[in-house]
Amino acid sequence: MGMTEYKPHEIDVAVIGGGQAGLSASYYLKEQGISHIVFERGQAMEAWRAQRWDNFCLVTPNWQCQLPGHGYGGADPDGFMRKPEIIEYLEAFKKKLDPPLREGVEVTRVAPRAQGGFEIVTSEGRFAASQVVVASGGYREPIIPRFAERLPASILQIQSADYRNAAQLPEGEVLVVGSGQSGAQIAEDLHLAGKRVHLAVGNAPRCARFYRGRDVVAWLADMGYYEMSVEEHPLREGVRDNTNHYVTGRDGGRDIDLRKFAAEGMQLYGALDGFAQGALRFKPGLTQALDAADATYNSINAAIDKFIAAQNIEAPPASVYEPVWRPEAEPQALNVDGLAAIIWCIGFKPDFGWLDAPVFNGAGRPAHRRGVTAQPGLYFLGLPWLHTWGSGRFSGVARDAAFIVQQIVTALASV
Repeated sequence: MGMTEYKPHEIDVAVIGGGQAGLSASYYLKEQGISHIVFERGQAMEAWRAQRWDNFCLVTPNWQCQLPGHGYGGADPDGFMRKPEIIEYLEAFKKKLDPPLREGVEVTRVAPRAQGGFEIVTSEGRFAASQVVVASGGYREPIIPRFAERLPASILQIQSADYRNAAQLPEGEVLVVGSGQSGAQIAEDLHLAGKRVHLAVGNAPRCARFYRGRDVVAWLADMGYYEMSVEEHPLREGVRDNTNHYVTGRDGGRDIDLRKFAAEGMQLYGALDGFAQGALRFKPGLTQALDAADATYNSINAAIDKFIAAQNIEAPPASVYEPVWRPEAEPQALNVDGLAAIIWCIGFKPDFGWLDAPVFNGAGRPAHRRGVTAQPGLYFLGLPWLHTWGSGRFSGVARDAAFIVQQIVTALASV
């Protein structure tokens, strides 16, 4: 029998990706009695096991963990689950759900069929589905600059997803590149472990952990920030490109203040710009980056002040962050001779080469409205700011999954 005559296994819905987004979609599909398969190339929830460091913990409080039918039920709703607890929470969700999951099955191609629906080519054969939910995360390809190839082989280079702890690194100084959530927290982890850390600071903003007697997240929730859709946000879809604010839930939660680290001996630089004559080169702009991060910190607190005043809430007094350290001069170069390791924390780029459908913008990112694309029957789920701030997190993915499944119910009813 020729390949063209082969009749693939037919299902209503194929869900690509077995993380919290894919399993949330499965929850609502099961609820509606819709036949589906969740394809996962590794293990379900694998990123949480394989791509987080040992001291990793949630940045948002536990009460925001609201997967469908599986809210946080532990004893510390205002705390921040550490890696083992997060995995336990997710495993309990998977067990409760018992999804139609195919682990260890890689999807190599998804394409619309002429007769409608989609062909799905996998490492276990071909399938046909009327509808496809892409919940693979998408941003799986780490960003590493080309000049990294020219750095001395003696320097261990790893990406943030491969970092576990300070002990895995060779003796000597470490450069962390990037100051978003991962970069700032990994730099702190190394700093607390007694490593001599160099940090290339980008344009990530920061926020307070606690302000005026409460977690800032609690204030923002009361202020309706987490209900704001991408269409309502001042930046519109531009907010999807924003770097997350750095803060930590470590040891019960605290601010991350790069100035404090610098005062304690961490060496800060501007953004990394290249490698020449045995030295890494940095752009000017460290002072500006630190000032901008602090301005965001203070503006969020000022918005909370305004809310407290408008609602006539009793709370501890307002305050403004004042810098505890300022760079006297901005170092422009770092000789690589004394460097033992570099940890790249500059993010990921889209990896949708397997998805053969006209649903991408000029930057190779999915074009959609609340996860619904222009290709009938094709949806995205779990991406940052898919609909709201919580779309890529435990707090908002359930609402998005319920919405997408409702679209699927309507689409299947019209077939």
